[in-house]
Amino acid sequence: MRKAIVIGSGFSSLSASCYLAKAGFEVEIFEKNDTVGGRARQLVKDGFTFDIGPSWYWMPDIFDKFFADFGKTTADYYQLDKLNPAYKIFFEDDILTIGDCMETICEEFERIEPGSSGPLRQFIGQAQENYNIAINKVVLRPGLSPLELVTKETVLRVDQFFKTISQEVRKRFKNQKLVSTLEFPVLFLGAKPSNTPSFYNFMNFADFGLGTWHPKGGMYEIIKAMKSLAEELGVKIHTSSPVSHILVADGEVIGIRSLGKNHLADDVVSGADYHHSETLLDKKYRQYSEEYWAKKTYAPSSLLFYIGFNQKLKNIEHHNLFFDTDFERHAQEIYDDPQWPSNPLFYANFPSVTDASMAPEGCETGFFLVPIAPGLEDTPELREQYFDIVMDRFQQLTHQQIKNTIIFKQSFCVNDFVEQYNSYKGNAYGLANTLKQTAFLRPNLKSSKVKNLFFTGQLTVPGPGVPPSLISGKLVADLITKDVKK
Repeated sequence: MRKAIVIGSGFSSLSASCYLAKAGFEVEIFEKNDTVGGRARQLVKDGFTFDIGPSWYWMPDIFDKFFADFGKTTADYYQLDKLNPAYKIFFEDDILTIGDCMETICEEFERIEPGSSGPLRQFIGQAQENYNIAINKVVLRPGLSPLELVTKETVLRVDQFFKTISQEVRKRFKNQKLVSTLEFPVLFLGAKPSNTPSFYNFMNFADFGLGTWHPKGGMYEIIKAMKSLAEELGVKIHTSSPVSHILVADGEVIGIRSLGKNHLADDVVSGADYHHSETLLDKKYRQYSEEYWAKKTYAPSSLLFYIGFNQKLKNIEHHNLFFDTDFERHAQEIYDDPQWPSNPLFYANFPSVTDASMAPEGCETGFFLVPIAPGLEDTPELREQYFDIVMDRFQQLTHQQIKNTIIFKQSFCVNDFVEQYNSYKGNAYGLANTLKQTAFLRPNLKSSKVKNLFFTGQLTVPGPGVPPSLISGKLVADLITKDVKK
């Protein structure tokens, strides 16, 4: 039996492990932290349950396909509920509510900008076509050649790779609130809407067409499901087992070193941060220089607050976006002139609004996120400064006083992303999906210098986000099994 070792236990690593085990490999996972999940771990404190990382369940079809590949369904592992409303967006002078179907969303658009529902339906129709092409064809290719992008469908849409999301949205909608609403989903891809090809408007279909869902118990239920599936397939998982070296002999991987002990394998897959993974190799075996990584465009980092409140909060939904300040200026302070934002947008998640299991009775679980540039100075003083900014704005916009109801608070920022995930510059979402960082232009799934060494996750193909990470694991497992057959 051929043996594979997988470094890390996030979505892409667990996905790769399951597919390799199904293909007949003996598989072992080595995870540096004391629980599985990578960036999708869970914090449980004083009866409050927090998803430390991802909190949006989009593209339910991708999860369905993953479990179906093993003769399972999501319902075998967790309960899934569609949120209605999906989320609220707080502007300075209004609140926009996104419902759970196109009818109610169109009504809300008409309220804001009369006559906008027609262009919206046209835009989402195009987004659905792009979604079908992207999910069923483009993202299922391993990024080995530019020709992978050349299909009958993509050739007919080649102009959409050279126009941006911003251009396509702004030619259809004039109201800035609607513009911000339609530009927001591509932030999941880690880049400014003005730098993201318009083909990626398929994220708008993921939003308005497929809806926003919640697994009861939180996003970590998916990780627990994948861990259970992996173990059912025979995968062995080692936690608290950081990898210090990837072992190579005569240009071929032979295993890894963890906790001072060598573990041999025929194939090694790293789902850890790609840059960090290459530092585990002797320098001559690294594909990419420090200069290469420094020039890349990264998705943002985040300042996160996990807060337990001793009462139920008012005027909120499960997901809430606070866009009451300048969207474009904040984006510039992330991508163009990296600095702590002068007046940040932020996101607030209250899973206990729809899922009572996430907080003690009569209490609220709150997760606040401020997107920031990677690599910024991170100090306790800066965290507190921005905590006060966020809390003051939240109180003002939701018309309630909450600071005196806080019974638990914990923060997470750049230094933690580096320390806990070996994340390059403390980025939260990997490598941005700009035109020059798409498909074959991303770091390779397969090492060009070391035989049988592979990579998976947000810095390689197909890109950032939970569903792409599931796909990335499948792609790398397919590459390995094809190599073995050769």
